[in-house]
Amino acid sequence: MNQQVYPSMSIADPHPPFTDKLQQGAAAVALVGFLMLILSLTNKVEAGTLTWISLVFITMGTIVYGWRHYMPHPEGIKNNGVWFSTLTNRGLWGWLAGIVITFFYVCLYWYPHLLGLSSDGTDNWGLVAFFDPISMAIKGKPSSQWFVYGVLYTLAILIFGVKFILKYRHNRYQVLRTISVMFFQLCFAFMIPEILDGLNKPSMDLKNMWPLNYYFFFDWNLDKLVEGGNLGMFMLIWGIAMILIISPVLTYFYGKRWYCSWVCGCGGLAETAGDPFRHLSDKSLKAWKIERWLIHSVLVFAVIMTFLVLYTYITGQSQILFLNSYNVREWYGFLIGAAFSGVVGVGFYPLMGSRVWCRFGCPMAAILGLQQRFFSRFRITTNGGQCISCGNCSTYCEMGIDVRAYAQRGQNIVRASCVGCGICAAVCPRGVLRLENGSVDIKQRTSEVRNIHVPLNEVGIL
Repeated sequence: MNQQVYPSMSIADPHPPFTDKLQQGAAAVALVGFLMLILSLTNKVEAGTLTWISLVFITMGTIVYGWRHYMPHPEGIKNNGVWFSTLTNRGLWGWLAGIVITFFYVCLYWYPHLLGLSSDGTDNWGLVAFFDPISMAIKGKPSSQWFVYGVLYTLAILIFGVKFILKYRHNRYQVLRTISVMFFQLCFAFMIPEILDGLNKPSMDLKNMWPLNYYFFFDWNLDKLVEGGNLGMFMLIWGIAMILIISPVLTYFYGKRWYCSWVCGCGGLAETAGDPFRHLSDKSLKAWKIERWLIHSVLVFAVIMTFLVLYTYITGQSQILFLNSYNVREWYGFLIGAAFSGVVGVGFYPLMGSRVWCRFGCPMAAILGLQQRFFSRFRITTNGGQCISCGNCSTYCEMGIDVRAYAQRGQNIVRASCVGCGICAAVCPRGVLRLENGSVDIKQRTSEVRNIHVPLNEVGIL
């Protein structure tokens, strides 16, 4: 006899979907840790033990929530409810999250005193002072707004990286590349530079190269590296080698995925913390046209700015025709380095998807994309005969590529914007898509169509 279910008349649903008691408890623990960070802005919460407790609460609460959400269920992609949650369908919570993240980035770049950064030699207060114990433990110096940002950024990639691994645990490619971005962010982007800074040595993110690292050729950075002894010279040579040798070679063999999906911190945050929003990317032809014009315009801007900066560094002249190199680099730093990559690039996750910066503005992605499109062995092959046109691949492509259109034609996917994340292949229920590094048949790999298409007017009865 079937059990009769009586719907509740309560305004508050007593049985909310997708959560159980353990998840609710884990969410509460994470929220308490987050509220400690918020309260630190009022200077009412003292730094020290509470700093570590808040970060542990956030970490453990989020991981336990993710574990309970995915592990009791069979392996496989779980995107249940993403179009029904107000957080992931541009609903109220999505807009609020976007506003909060955007406001944080505005304070970070232009109003750090609101976060508690001292500018007159006095002690830090607020959120910045809340992280002083961690900063003193790592490098023996008081915290800054950038140290706070580095801790939160790295913590987000690590926490949501674990959640991402639990979700995609059946897919070896996804697990390995997530471990890779977690490693590079923790070691290369955060710990090594902070430790070197504490030792008063030249420091830089060794995986962050020009033009993404747009200030690499700025006079103050070049002087720091040149005057930094053997370590500084190594970093200078390494940075140039990354641009001219390492990156082109790796992109030739593996496409831009080696960087954008396995190494880059921007891509790491987008793939982990931004995973719930990947389906929000615009797949329209109009968005593709805007993408192509915008990202290559940023690349041209970066090249011109760098040329002017180097010209000034070599000759000592800052005025070139009607352009002043110092003004140009300040405008680039404001418009691209801060407003686009930070404020819009991360703050708009809940509104435009997780790869806004990578898709529309990253000059590094533009360079790697051009090489991937014309001089790389990488492609996503398709078995069009198996495609059932479900659309999962296109829906969850964070770069806005209509993958299904290629699969239906049995055509290889070689797009400059593709970051090789492999999610399209992971969510395909028929195994139609496959990431490969084939022989360099540049002219054939993008134009060859393996499906036979018969026009409707040629179909008849024999």
